[in-house]
Amino acid sequence: MPMRRFLSYLIQALVLGLAIAFIVTYLWPSLVSREAPTVEIRQSAPVLAKRPASGPYSYATAVEKAAAAVVNVNTAKVVTVRSNPFFNDPVFRQFFGNADDLIGPRKRVETSLGSGVIMSEQGFILTNHHVIQGADAIQVSLQDGRVAQAKVVGSDPDTDVAVLKIDLKNLPVITLGHSEGLRVGDVVLAIGNPYGVGQTVTMGIVSATGRNRLGINTFENFIQTDAAINPGNSGGALIDAAGNLVGINTAIFSRSGGYQGIGFAIPTSMAQSVMTEILEHGRPVRGWLGIEAQAITPQIARALDLDDTNGVIVVGVVRGGPAHRAGMQAGDVIVSIDGKNITEAREALVAIAGRKPGDHVKLRVRRNGKELALEATAIERPARAALTE
Repeated sequence: MPMRRFLSYLIQALVLGLAIAFIVTYLWPSLVSREAPTVEIRQSAPVLAKRPASGPYSYATAVEKAAAAVVNVNTAKVVTVRSNPFFNDPVFRQFFGNADDLIGPRKRVETSLGSGVIMSEQGFILTNHHVIQGADAIQVSLQDGRVAQAKVVGSDPDTDVAVLKIDLKNLPVITLGHSEGLRVGDVVLAIGNPYGVGQTVTMGIVSATGRNRLGINTFENFIQTDAAINPGNSGGALIDAAGNLVGINTAIFSRSGGYQGIGFAIPTSMAQSVMTEILEHGRPVRGWLGIEAQAITPQIARALDLDDTNGVIVVGVVRGGPAHRAGMQAGDVIVSIDGKNITEAREALVAIAGRKPGDHVKLRVRRNGKELALEATAIERPARAALTE
């Protein structure tokens, strides 16, 4: 009996062991495991031992392509220094007479620094008007150490563009890019001579395009960038990541006089157009009608009982000018120019200035609730005319 019970226990133990083994081997994994989720990880390419000299890691190739064509522009002008105002005091004059008779006005030389860009092998250089304004002598220094005296071919204060000429052989020349194709976020590099420390390169992105109404120039279409631009950078190059010229650095927005992350450059499309006009005519030739216009605010619309704020209102007409001869009157609302709708005064300014002297300009205006079609013949815009078209 004990042997038979022992065998029974043994058989039960074997059956239990086999059951446990079966469960562990075949059923347990399916009970405790879950299907793992599919995860896609984007792995960057392995870092090369030597990073390429272009692209997101280095812009050395772009700088090497453009830097030799960016020059330092040094100007000098002679100014007359009057005597101290103290010497004009009546008491001083009573005892010592006229100070100018004793000391006389003195002359001194004022110097300033800027930058420029060589545009052609013939030695034509683009820079800013304000860099060379009033200069009696202009000296250009190249990256290769050569120095030359420059003469002013022409200058345009309305766009702050000037063209210089130097007589040197084998000049490095910048490659023009396409400024109209720039997008916000594109990488740009500013090359110039800030504070006279020597040629310097700074990097940033295009912060905005088509900036206007800044009160810097009469005609504004700026590229805004956060590449560091400081005094001395004016007239220098703004290049894209491939080393092509896309702008001429011209101004900064600053409360301290130094870099604050807001710089402005004249796009090459505008600068090149002005340069071409200067080389052909000695000056930019722009159309002019002799009107002054301003945007229509809701307050103006209510005051003049206008139905809406579309167009610009004419606040002044030059007597005997093209617009006056065409029948335009103060108080007229210009709705369109040559079929293009006008919403602000600067649009009218640019549209008219873009016409050549002798061109017929078609104007659609509203007067006393009625629309009129006028046609004026543009003449050449007077030098440094106010915002009067």
